[in-house]
Amino acid sequence: MRRILWMAVWMGSVVLLAPAVRADEPAAGKQTPAEFTQEIMVKYQLFLPKDYADSDKKFPLMLFLHGAGESGNDLEIVKKHGPPKLVDGKPDFPFIVVSPQCAVRPWRVDQLNALLDDIIAKYRVDTDRVYLTGLSMGGYGTWALAAEHPERFAAIVPICGGGNPATASKLKDIPIWVFHGAKDDAVPLSRSEEMVAALKAAGSEPKFTIYPDAGHDSWTETYNNEDLYKWLLEQSLANRKK
Repeated sequence: MRRILWMAVWMGSVVLLAPAVRADEPAAGKQTPAEFTQEIMVKYQLFLPKDYADSDKKFPLMLFLHGAGESGNDLEIVKKHGPPKLVDGKPDFPFIVVSPQCAVRPWRVDQLNALLDDIIAKYRVDTDRVYLTGLSMGGYGTWALAAEHPERFAAIVPICGGGNPATASKLKDIPIWVFHGAKDDAVPLSRSEEMVAALKAAGSEPKFTIYPDAGHDSWTETYNNEDLYKWLLEQSLANRKK
């Protein structure tokens, strides 16, 4: 039986119920709560760059996956770390940022992939420049989603997470920058090291940054690093296909 979807926008929230017309656009330059439904409702923070409303160009998209501590049903806590925390003070951040909340752990790859489809259908996304990043549990989710759909992402940035080394052959063509703290006692550094080793064995050349004095929080320094965003914007699917 075909599912009929309808989408409504109210009070700054977007709820996907069926394909229809939005009442209004989220405010450019401001992060707004939003929702997406696929079997269960997926809530997410949505940020559009401040010049989104004044242009018809397409924008790069960053999908951010939070850690275990931000799971649940309080969407505000998604803004505790990473890009959704930063963009509230950076209306000119050059990416569309989608930060979903994992209601029931762990991250589900099928829901994330469906969310991406929905965002790309609704907003002016440059599909050559879709980036994936996450921390801790979101780092695990980053490895998993990219391995399942490597064709979607121009680059990925897994932070203090781990993946399945057997998927390295699927990931080897994606530009990857891995971050981890050497003193991480929540997710051992070895989880990133084994992924990097598997990627290199598969012919990949991932970037790998180890913070020698950092514990589990290797994300604050990472997401405060402007070089990360410059590097991301240099990556595109079009360049990868050349």
